[in-house]
Amino acid sequence: MSEVVVKIEDLSPVKKKLSLEIPWNEVKNELDAVYHDVGKKAKLKGFRPGKIPRKVLETYFKDQAEQETTTNMVNKYYWQTLEDRKIIPISQPEINQEGIKENTNFAFTASFETAPEFEPENYKGIDLEKEEFKITDDDIKKRIDEIRQMFATMEEVKEDRAAVKGDFVVIDFDGSLNGESYEELKAESHFLEIGSGKFVPGFEEQLIGAKKEEKREIKVTFPADYHESKLAGQEVVFNVFVKSIRAKKLPDNDDSFIKNFEKYNTFEEFENDVRASLEEKNQQMAKVNFHDTITEKLIKENDFEVPPSLVERQIYYMMADNQRRMISAGIDEEQAMKFSLKMHDKFKDDAEKIVKSFLLLKKIAEKESLLVEENDIEKYLQDLAVQHKRDYESIKKMYDDEERKENLKMEIMQKKVFDFIEFNANIKTVEKKDADMEVK
Repeated sequence: MSEVVVKIEDLSPVKKKLSLEIPWNEVKNELDAVYHDVGKKAKLKGFRPGKIPRKVLETYFKDQAEQETTTNMVNKYYWQTLEDRKIIPISQPEINQEGIKENTNFAFTASFETAPEFEPENYKGIDLEKEEFKITDDDIKKRIDEIRQMFATMEEVKEDRAAVKGDFVVIDFDGSLNGESYEELKAESHFLEIGSGKFVPGFEEQLIGAKKEEKREIKVTFPADYHESKLAGQEVVFNVFVKSIRAKKLPDNDDSFIKNFEKYNTFEEFENDVRASLEEKNQQMAKVNFHDTITEKLIKENDFEVPPSLVERQIYYMMADNQRRMISAGIDEEQAMKFSLKMHDKFKDDAEKIVKSFLLLKKIAEKESLLVEENDIEKYLQDLAVQHKRDYESIKKMYDDEERKENLKMEIMQKKVFDFIEFNANIKTVEKKDADMEVK
């Protein structure tokens, strides 16, 4: 009895091709079994169910039976071969086969991607700079001013003065394109902050210097990529009437301001809390920057091919995230989707870097036996509960879902690798001021 013939080719470092040839007797047995099942379910006039002759079944159900047999043979021998050879695919296979022919062995090929095989290098004893951010009095003042902005009141400007950047104006406007007015270019009592950048570029700047009850003609050219195609790249003329000018009034920096918060008794307590929150934020940002530095060094020191399917999957996640953020910002769902799809190629480099760093960290974890145990997960969730002031059981319940738990394990694994690299690195601490802080 002939055996299944298996041939494995490496099409690239991350792509393999299986070629299988299955003996006719195996194919015939599967085909007979399929026809047996078809015969039990088939309904043909003049025949009792289960009693239809094979020749008659072949007349009516040949294509269906052969297609089902082909599917069964491919599934069975594809997965069996992968298991026997301990090959783990990371993409759906591309199957090529020419169907079933009487008394002929059945052959098919399956091409698929695999994770790259490589030994991670140069991740021990590397030279690293670690940023340490110093909080200044100016940083605290700036943050307190930001909080004061949240509690600002809006007051109408009584004196006879012109609008300046930062003012809020209430306007009626009517826009026209080539002399024709459009509803979407018209509004009454529209509330607009001058300098907010929410209007078409050039519109807000032309309101600076306007006074209450003044009429102005404003000409702007819409961006070439504007979502409304008929306006894209076109010059539009707006007739604007300034109904009123309003300005923000910020609360004073004193004990009266902290009455807006229940947890402070004095302004000094409030300042101390602002300092603590800035320090926490800086520590988090410093960690992100430090991890980015490590990732960049690892990628530079380890050159290997990244599976295209993983890059495409990451691009999809990035486009979906971009779409969600646009929708939450008030942009139409269809427009958000169209714009996000156009970002495909722009996301490619970052997506490849993300996938590459993930594969590198995973390989280092395997090489150094950095395993994620149940107690690691429990401690992580406990810290999360404290951080967000939530009940531990409620946090734990959020990660009962298998996919979320796997993502959590990957996050903990990556943290272990970063900690391992940091422990074995030559680190130089660089002091920076908060004002200079940027996320890389």
